[in-house]
This record gives sequence, C-alpha cells and structure tokens, in this order.
Amino acid sequence: MKRQIITVAVLAALSGCAPSPSQVDGNPQTADSAHANVLASEHWPPPPPPNSSPNAEMPPGPPPSMGQKPPGPPPGGFPLGGFAGGPGGPSKVVTGSGLYVLKNGEQLIGGQYQSDQDDQNVFRAQGDINASLSSVHVHKTAGKPSSNDAASFYGLNAAILALDNATLTINGGTVDASSEGSTGVFAYNGAVIHLNDTEINVSGGNAGGIEVAGGGEIYANNLTVNSRVKAAIRSDRGGGKLVVNGGQYSTQGSMGAPAIYSTADIEVNNATLDSHNSEAVVIEGLNSVTIRDSAVTGRMDGNYQPDSNDVIRNVMLYQSMSGDAQNGTSRFTMQGGSLRSNNGDMFYVTNTDSVINLNHVILKRAANSKLLVIAGNSGKRGWGRVGANGGVCEMNLLNQIADGDIRVDPISALELNLEQGAQYTGAINPNGEQAQSLVVSLDNTSHWSLTADSYVTEFKGQLSQVSFNGHQIYVAGKSLSQ
Repeated sequence: MKRQIITVAVLAALSGCAPSPSQVDGNPQTADSAHANVLASEHWPPPPPPNSSPNAEMPPGPPPSMGQKPPGPPPGGFPLGGFAGGPGGPSKVVTGSGLYVLKNGEQLIGGQYQSDQDDQNVFRAQGDINASLSSVHVHKTAGKPSSNDAASFYGLNAAILALDNATLTINGGTVDASSEGSTGVFAYNGAVIHLNDTEINVSGGNAGGIEVAGGGEIYANNLTVNSRVKAAIRSDRGGGKLVVNGGQYSTQGSMGAPAIYSTADIEVNNATLDSHNSEAVVIEGLNSVTIRDSAVTGRMDGNYQPDSNDVIRNVMLYQSMSGDAQNGTSRFTMQGGSLRSNNGDMFYVTNTDSVINLNHVILKRAANSKLLVIAGNSGKRGWGRVGANGGVCEMNLLNQIADGDIRVDPISALELNLEQGAQYTGAINPNGEQAQSLVVSLDNTSHWSLTADSYVTEFKGQLSQVSFNGHQIYVAGKSLSQ
C-alpha cells in the first residue's frame, strides 16, 4: 500500500480541537475516517478520436431561425476532447473518500498534507458544516480516479473537495496536484468555497484548476492558477456559480485547456487570463461568462484555414450535445480590458443560440483572421446534425472599436447592433455567401467602414453612417444606393 503523509504545524478549531491524525497500520486516520465513503464506479470508455470521419452522408435539415435552437442529436454525442466527461456520465454519484475530513467549525492552520491514494481527496468538507484552511500546503501526488467522468462531474480524486452544502474557506497556502483526475479545488452539489490568495498548480490529466459542478459555488480572490491539461477556471455537468476577482490564470494544454470553460455562470474581474495552446474562453449551451477589466489571451493550436467548418478560434460559443449543458443561449459579455487572439478567429459560434456583448474592449486579432464566424460544423465531434448545426448570434457593440470580416453561413443567422459610438471596420460575407438571416443595425452615433462588398438581409440605419470606400452593401441581393 502506498504511504500517505500528514505534517501538521498548527491545528485549532472554532469549537473544540479536532484530534490530530494518527498512524494506523501505516495509514493516517481522522476521527471521521470511518465515515469516508469509497464507492465503486463504472469506467466509461473514452469518446472516439477527434479525427474520426465526419457524418458527411447525413442529409441537411432546415436552417435555424433567430432565437431558435438549431436541431441536433440527443445528448450522448461526442464532446470536444479534454473539455467534458464522456457520454451520459456515471449512473450514480461517485465522490470517493477524504484523507482529512473536516468537521463543523474546524479551523486548520499550516502544515503539509499529502495523498497518493486512488479516489481520495486530500481535504474534504461534506454536509452541513463550516470549516476553514489557512496557510496549508496540499499535495495530491498520485492515485487515479476509478471513473474519469466522476472526476469531472463530482470531484472524485480532486485535491480539495467541498460537497453537499458544505461551506469551506481557504486562505493562502498552496495546492499542487499532479495525478490523473486531480482538480485543484472543486465545489459540488450546493457547496460554497471562499478561496483567497492561494497558489494552485495542476498538471495531471483530466484535471483543471478551480471547478464547480452540480450547483457548487466558488468565490475566488487573487489566486495564481496554473493548469496544464484543462481549464484554469472551469465548470462541468450541473453547472453552478464561479466568481473570480483578481489574480493570474494560465493554461498550457492544447485543444481542451482554455483559460475559462463554462457550463455555469462565471464572472471574472480585474484578472489576467492566458491560454498558451488553446482557446481563451469556451461557453457551452445555456451558460454565461462575464469578464470586466481583465487581460485575456488565447492561442489555439493548429493551422489557420479561413474557409474551414472547424475553425481555429479564440472564443467559442457552442453546444456539444454531450448532456453537460442545457440547450439554450450562450452569453459572452466583456467590458473594458483586452481580448487578444494569437491564432485564429476572434469569435466562433456553432450549434447554439448566442449573445456577444462588447463594451470598450481592446480587441487584438491574429493576422488574417476574422472577427466573427457563425457557421455549422462537420459533425465529427457530435456537435449537432450536419446541415442543421449552424449558429444564431446577437452581437452588440457598445462604445466599441472592432475590425475584421464577419462570416455567416447559409444555415446561420446574425443580428449585429452598433450602438453608443461603436465603430466597425470590415466586410460581412464579402464572398457573396447568403446567410439564413443577417441584420445590421446602426444607431445615430455609430459607424461602419467597409473594406469589401458586404451581403446582408436587412440594414437599419442611415447611409451617412457608412463609409463605403468604393464598395457596396447588398441587401437581399440588391445594392443600396449611396
């Protein structure tokens, strides 16, 4: 049996001191260890590889309409590798055991805590309790989850797990998790975690930095989070709420390690987010990301192909059909700060309704990239049915300067609103592609400067607000007179 180590510097409690861990047959025990719940779990097979052949033979379906979810297959489709758990998930909740199970009112101060066992959290706060950790150093060095889905959905094998309505406060200290499925800090099933001034380093497979699922909540302040395989800030099945103020959040992994992955309501303020090899932000289904006064950078791996159906992108709003997020409108809102794409198009919408709100954001596009692509996809990852998996997007530019072309394919729709002095420079469907619906509206303070001919289905505004630069706007195939 592998050995687990606990070194306690200071141990105190709000109401009575919890006993110090003791060694029994070489294994640390706590007063609550008899209540640790180790459950067997089905091992779900991994999804098919992302290079499997697309379903090119499936006949096309009707295009989506504005505000209506494009049709697609039922939940159980193939999500993008590295983002979410496999189809369907475990048939029962599996959360494993805790090396140290916190008691109600317990305050634990200082010390080194290490676990290398399968299906085991280093710290666990469970049930109707309120506990705290201050300046503790947590090490999840080994041990695998018996179910990868349970690791993603329920916090099995996470370094720190709060669940079942527990409240846990973590001040300072560090969390280092290097084993498979070991997310740094995880809130599940109504648990609330307050997380302050902590450094979190996660390098194991199928694991992210901080995560909520099943209605958990995390309120984070001034963290330093480094994640090598999944998102630094993430959520999974059942969603929840995650609010981040300040700090630095970085990822290294490719195709599955954005700075933020949202199947919940996530809010970030005054922070720095940097994804070195993946998208900056991904939102799935009926969920949202709101970012204020932050610096956000993404660099998705891959070669840029401007006409590909599976585009290189920086911010993606989509529906995977895996069952990890409800169907509905994906929302991305950013106010102030900067959003940089070092590779690929700035925004990509597929197989979902969406709203994108930008207000006074510094946008930095990659060379030869588009501002926005709304299009169907090849279906090879199960993201809806080919021919019926386009996107629907309302993009609102308020007090915003934006440039770059926009593409909306024939099964997709866009409503572009320029308001409060917005300035857009670029062309919309310059190759003459006819979108299912494409409406451009300018209020009397905003301006559009064309860089090529543009094709829309409706234009609202005064032509004096448009700089044509020798180009034309075609509405339903007819040129607007200048």
